[in-house]
Amino acid sequence: MQDTGSFVSPFHRPRCLAAAAPAGRAKLTHPGKAILAGGIAGGIEICITFPTEYVKTQLQLDEKANPPKYRGIGDCVKQTVQGHGVKGLYRGLSSLLYGSIPKSAVRFGVFEFLSNRARDESGRLDSTRGLLCGLGAGVMEAVVVVCPMETVKVKFIHDQTSANPKYKGFFHGVREIVRAQGLRGTYQGLTATVLKQGSNQAIRFYVMTSLKNWYKGDDPNRAMNPLVTGLFGAIAGAASVFGNTPLDVIKTRMQGLEAHKYKSTADCAVKILRNEGVAAFYKGTVPRLGRVCLDVAIVFIIYEEVVKVLNTVWKTD
Repeated sequence: MQDTGSFVSPFHRPRCLAAAAPAGRAKLTHPGKAILAGGIAGGIEICITFPTEYVKTQLQLDEKANPPKYRGIGDCVKQTVQGHGVKGLYRGLSSLLYGSIPKSAVRFGVFEFLSNRARDESGRLDSTRGLLCGLGAGVMEAVVVVCPMETVKVKFIHDQTSANPKYKGFFHGVREIVRAQGLRGTYQGLTATVLKQGSNQAIRFYVMTSLKNWYKGDDPNRAMNPLVTGLFGAIAGAASVFGNTPLDVIKTRMQGLEAHKYKSTADCAVKILRNEGVAAFYKGTVPRLGRVCLDVAIVFIIYEEVVKVLNTVWKTD
């Protein structure tokens, strides 16, 4: 008797793809749907993963010359909770939340806009074009959202380490920064941010596009299990961490309260190398790796599932 209860792996691919009938043109995602789905995904994700982002930023700001205030990830969490309670791990969340929603919206909206024009006649997006579309999406989100958002976030977190914190909240902090430094004060480290976000999304969408093409084979419309999407997202996130953590460290230093010590992005990189060594460029890698893998997995899962819902209620074909 045939066993109907056997486990079927979500990674199973048909072995006779070459003999399969043409699957037709791949369905495209309307940029409007991408903007809405991306915003929803970004908001949910940051509420889940912010504590790891907080710890990562604290460790990167904890320069050796100070001397170091924290002995590691555990000690950073312990001191923060002892001094400010568990809610201390969420200091700066508001600034990141206000930026995370439009950041993801811009990223996915621009990516779908570009990729819809870069696909071949069957609707397939190859890995190289996926990388270029990801690069474009990353640069756009850096200029429009990420740089001002990250500058405010880093200043908030760094401000907490001072004896007398001067920022009372998100809007108060933004008002003080603009009053003291002008709008330019929210665009510190723009070059590093563009390089970081551009390379980030280029790597992530390259890996994600490659894995999705492998998984779907000759059927571009093959449905993907959310667990598979999450796994592919985590792999893409890990690749981006190892690929551009040095840029993330430079960006964080350029946006901190002591950014005045550096004349430019290049000067910041040279001084870190000269004073702290190569290892300093990978400070905070472990907490960033955990956060980014979870971050990208969650974002891609939510994004794909929201798009599926939107496709049933918002007809754009």
